[in-house]
Amino acid sequence: MSNSEDEDLPQLSSHALAALQEFYAEQKQYTDLGGDDKYNIGIIEENWQLSQFWYTPETALRLAEEAVAAAGEGGRIACVSAPSVYQKLRELHREDFSVCIFEYDHRFAIYGEEFIFYDYNNPVDLPEKIAAHSFDIVIADPPYLSEECLRKTSETIKYLTRGKILLCTGAVMEEEAAKLLGVKMCKFIPKHTRTLGNEFRCYVNYDSGLDCEL
Repeated sequence: MSNSEDEDLPQLSSHALAALQEFYAEQKQYTDLGGDDKYNIGIIEENWQLSQFWYTPETALRLAEEAVAAAGEGGRIACVSAPSVYQKLRELHREDFSVCIFEYDHRFAIYGEEFIFYDYNNPVDLPEKIAAHSFDIVIADPPYLSEECLRKTSETIKYLTRGKILLCTGAVMEEEAAKLLGVKMCKFIPKHTRTLGNEFRCYVNYDSGLDCEL
């Protein structure tokens, strides 16, 4: 190739090249994950722009065990915007349930066929393989504390569940959650790895172990 042809090729700025290299490094990081490592809470970092705040391992485990108990043997569990619960479910190494993770963030596509792209702005825009009322329990954590976000996420929850709902959201949403989903606040108080500005609670529409005193 001549020098003149080299000069005609588009050149990336140093800033753009650095951004591209960072992107490829991040993708390689997730691709290289193997075994149980990819299910560690925090292995995919929180993105505050997407309002992501992970549960502590203890809270994630308690919610995962509750979901398994509620789903029953051979049950199906849907984790809607609740990736740390999905990760903890997969860490349990149990074969007596199946689970899907519904997420907007494509970084979670490392989980293969169990990853379902989900945008709460399009509540039931889901793949054909996701049939209505095909999950024994739906555990959902709407990303934003707003009536609109809860209302749209509620459409997804009602589409997916055969009946049982475990909702995690702010205490300020109690009345709206009851109106939209018929859920009541539990005694169990979930905790996050970072301190949030709003009190966070769990809500269910069935007799739950989360309503027992700890």
